[in-house]
Amino acid sequence: MTALAAHLSRQIRASGPISVADYMAACLLHPDHGYYATRDPLGRAGDFVTAPEISQMFGELIGLCLAQAWRDQGSPGEIVLAELGPGRGTLMADALRAGARAPGFAEAARLHLVEASPALRAVQADTLAAAGPTWHDRVDTLPDGPLFLVANEFLDALPVRQFQRDGAGWRERVVGLDGDRLVPGLSGALPRPELAHRLQDTRDGDVVETCAPAAAVAAAIGARIARHGGAALFIDYGDWRSLGDTLQALAGHAYADPFAAPGAADLTAHVDFEPVAAAARPATHTRLTPQGVFLERLGITQRAQALARGLDGSALDAHVAAHRRLTHPDEMGTLFKVLGFVPEGAEPPPGLDA
Repeated sequence: MTALAAHLSRQIRASGPISVADYMAACLLHPDHGYYATRDPLGRAGDFVTAPEISQMFGELIGLCLAQAWRDQGSPGEIVLAELGPGRGTLMADALRAGARAPGFAEAARLHLVEASPALRAVQADTLAAAGPTWHDRVDTLPDGPLFLVANEFLDALPVRQFQRDGAGWRERVVGLDGDRLVPGLSGALPRPELAHRLQDTRDGDVVETCAPAAAVAAAIGARIARHGGAALFIDYGDWRSLGDTLQALAGHAYADPFAAPGAADLTAHVDFEPVAAAARPATHTRLTPQGVFLERLGITQRAQALARGLDGSALDAHVAAHRRLTHPDEMGTLFKVLGFVPEGAEPPPGLDA
């Protein structure tokens, strides 16, 4: 039993079952025993690998995309360049290097990072030392000004609530105890006005997930972009309108039981982009676009060919595999999606359609 499992067991015995959202938040962010509070989870030595760690091409194209969006909005003289959940800082380091090709972009950018993990902040401080980043615990403390932002695999780590349809009502999925084991269960059925519209496309037993923190993040960013200008890119796995239980755990690059070792495995859920887009109004959202399509529109194949000229043997094989992993429909190309936000009337970021 992990230290966090013992803590949650005591809490549940004292107060009753907790929501999946509360369980997920504790597993990831408990100050003493939470997953992100205690480790660097990325890379071969960690539990998963994200797109920026797969290839430099990913971050480079993000940087060029944001730089062009900056130019399309008149090249404002000072901007907030921000990343939510920056991992090791790899994406932003690559983005800054590529974005510097747009005259004036690097000089205008003031780097701000939203990061909850002390362990990852330390890594970011080393990776991005030359850029002089400022860290934030929350999105709403980002400074005012034109905001150019990227969030890659950030929303999937925000806590979700899960509801299982029961007639015209919904039973919330909760986490309780079976002896000493943490196990999922169900609350009693109640009407949920916020899910009334989902009675049209679900049947008894179907599970719908909601994520209030994701909507709150989108609302804060959308309001800033509508007021001050800018562009935001959200890149994550998921789709338009949630359906089904998507809670999953990763440990050692393999799927695990989400309830077996709280605090020792990464927990995520697929992103429902529909409420995220709705929450960002009055900013305008782009069409939800598969990651592979987005990257191809930005020129990833041409960039891959240019980088391949200096490679051979195993290095070339790894480079080709990285391109495939980022773009191919059987890899990350279709599962991962991109949603952009811009002010009303502005051009969508390159690679995305209005």
